[in-house]
Amino acid sequence: MTSTGPDHPTRDAGFGIYLHWPFCAAKCPYCDFNSHVRHGGVDQPRYLDAFRAEIAHNAARTPGRTVTSIFLGGGTPSLMDPATVAGLLDAVAGHWAIAPDVEITLEANPSSVEAGRFRGYRAAGVNRVSLGVQAFDDASLKKLGRLHNAEEALAAIGIAQGVFDRTSFDLIYARPDQTPDLWRAELTQALAWAAEHLSLYQLTIEPGTPFHGLAAAGKLVTPDDETGRVFYDVTQEVCGRAGLPSYEISNHARPGAESRHNLLYWRYGEYAGIGPGAHGRLVAPDGRLGTVTERAPEAWLARVERDGHGIAETEVISGADQADEFLVMGLRLAEGIDPGRYAALKGRPLNGNRIGMLVGDGLLHRLPGGRIAATPRGAPVLNALIAELAA
Repeated sequence: MTSTGPDHPTRDAGFGIYLHWPFCAAKCPYCDFNSHVRHGGVDQPRYLDAFRAEIAHNAARTPGRTVTSIFLGGGTPSLMDPATVAGLLDAVAGHWAIAPDVEITLEANPSSVEAGRFRGYRAAGVNRVSLGVQAFDDASLKKLGRLHNAEEALAAIGIAQGVFDRTSFDLIYARPDQTPDLWRAELTQALAWAAEHLSLYQLTIEPGTPFHGLAAAGKLVTPDDETGRVFYDVTQEVCGRAGLPSYEISNHARPGAESRHNLLYWRYGEYAGIGPGAHGRLVAPDGRLGTVTERAPEAWLARVERDGHGIAETEVISGADQADEFLVMGLRLAEGIDPGRYAALKGRPLNGNRIGMLVGDGLLHRLPGGRIAATPRGAPVLNALIAELAA
């Protein structure tokens, strides 16, 4: 089984493990992820022991699960030694049953890709790699603070595709000085290299990042909302024509090649978040739990060594809040949501009149089986759509 409780709706969505490796070679100026630079190096054996302890703690809270996906994110997990990755995956397999078709993804940066290291990850059990390419022109890569150039990015993609059956890479669009026509050309180039999956994100300026300070000072200008919508439309058109339609607002795949781990999030499944700053959603006898671990790596490490885990917050999520989370996550998907599941969580159904109004406005459509989903017109204004539905 994949969750406790005879009728909990997460039981069919799978059970995932997210392992957060928080270390990077450099901090990108647009990034607000929990990532840290440690020029003095990282004691990987010590951190591996701490991960093992936190894995054991989470396993004790989630007996009987079968792991359907594992995601090693960061940070830059490709800075780990293959032996460390093997130790993490062995620890997971030592505490839970593993599905025969488990998806095991590792995030990597092109600057840290080596063929030998990738073969080591494959031997450890990784079967899918996601590369943080971000751009295919050197000027943009420099502005984004990336440590690789376009030639190295293409080489890394080639190495990954030669070692792993499943690969993906990320690109950022609506960058400073980029036009929709330039993006169309770059995306067309990317699709010539994309085997099955692409993650395409519009650049957002996040508080607390160097880019936020530059934007506030007028030294960094990104496209306005109207132009951003043009970028989004170009993305949908070019990828759809190439056979990689969007299955989620920022993710495109050939049918059947969707990221199973990310689908688990968007379908509001159950997952354990392990490592510094990791978030989890677990199903316990007393309800659905949200967990958050200590964010700073050294604080997390000390807490695990003291307490056996680094969890700093555990919250019992009410049914109403679960319904809202389910709506926010699920409407990102092209497959949409089952309104019946929302009603079971919320204790009341969605407002049929509002659904009808949004359908009439061309922002929402009804799918077979009673599901509802955002239309191509509705997806770019999803926050407003969700607010209207949840009211």
